[in-house]
Amino acid sequence: MSLRKYIKFFIQKHKTWQIVTSTYSTAAANGPQLQVRGTMKNMEKSIASKGFLRSQKSYSPGSNIVEAVHAICDNLKIPKSIGYKLKNLEEKFRILDACYKNFQHSVPNSQVHEMQSIDDVVQFYETPVNTTTPYDALKTMDLPENLHIQYDYLRYHPDTDTKFKGQTAFPKSSTLVTGLKYRGKYEGHEAKRSWP
Repeated sequence: MSLRKYIKFFIQKHKTWQIVTSTYSTAAANGPQLQVRGTMKNMEKSIASKGFLRSQKSYSPGSNIVEAVHAICDNLKIPKSIGYKLKNLEEKFRILDACYKNFQHSVPNSQVHEMQSIDDVVQFYETPVNTTTPYDALKTMDLPENLHIQYDYLRYHPDTDTKFKGQTAFPKSSTLVTGLKYRGKYEGHEAKRSWP
């Protein structure tokens, strides 16, 4: 079965990709190439699963966002009507720059293309940004009685262990602290080896 037929069979079987275009060349300069584009839902899931520790500042919108954006439009002499579309990049830059100066919250580069109208700008600045990790959010939640989360857990070290008198179940395993955040909090332990 050729590569192209196998890929088409796989995609038809799993139905996860919408558009598949493939080209295969035996030329050494080009090499085999495969271009696959997925549906928007798959891309959203992929981006959402990449993590929550992105470099963003938390932002909580005020109560008068609409009035503030309309005041910015009046200062810049931009119509503030509901269906007004931003005409060009200069106009978009002026309004987004003024909104950043006013709200101290900038539009990420990945979302600038979505700001097509005044309504999009208002909707963006009305959306709160929460940078609390799910693990930290558990500290403030009311958990069921049978669920207990140990936030400051104990880490085994033979010199400071009082529970097992320095004996470990894994005598040849080291306890390494690799993160910079926890190096000051936890002490690492390198196990003695009997054979190099």
